Amino acid sequence: MKVFIVYCHPSEDSFTSCVRDAFISGLKDAGHEYIVSDLYKMDFKTDMTEAEYLRDTYYRNTPAPADDVLAEQAKINASDVIVFIYPVFWSEAPAKLVGWFDRVWTYGFAYGEKTMKTLEKGLILCSAGNPRERLEEFGILDSMKKVMLGDRLFGRVKQAEFVVFDNTSREYELREKNWEQHLKTAYEKGKNLLTHP
Repeated sequence: MKVFIVYCHPSEDSFTSCVRDAFISGLKDAGHEYIVSDLYKMDFKTDMTEAEYLRDTYYRNTPAPADDVLAEQAKINASDVIVFIYPVFWSEAPAKLVGWFDRVWTYGFAYGEKTMKTLEKGLILCSAGNPRERLEEFGILDSMKKVMLGDRLFGRVKQAEFVVFDNTSREYELREKNWEQHLKTAYEKGKNLLTHP
């Protein structure tokens, strides 16, 4: 399988970078091919221009998307699976990843006269500082799933899965206690990519 990883974290000194590495180890051990777009290292431009906004808001295929957007779209169409790895910032993906969707999910590619292929799977691996219980109590986890699975990936993947690694804040004792189990889960998600959750 060909896997496209969209990775979004501003620091290599993070639990999220360890999730990425464990997941990639699983992919390698299973013999999958992969490519990574590291949005911060790429300095991916996330603000839409007025021309990009007007193109999409009027459902136009012209002008053609910018070269950096076309490059991301080509990576998607050359893959079988798309994976998003990121930390939760204020109940949402980082602004840079949200901006990636704003610019890459263009009219004529992700919706309208779609040229985006339907991928075998979409997988979200996100790290959250809060405990899962708190994310569930306030409806945050359900909200995150609805946005990623019900809006951004809906109809664009055959199978979707959302995995949250909770208690990853440096202030929680459970960060260290759960560290190895979380990374084992990330590894298994890479190794057993197309098995159902």
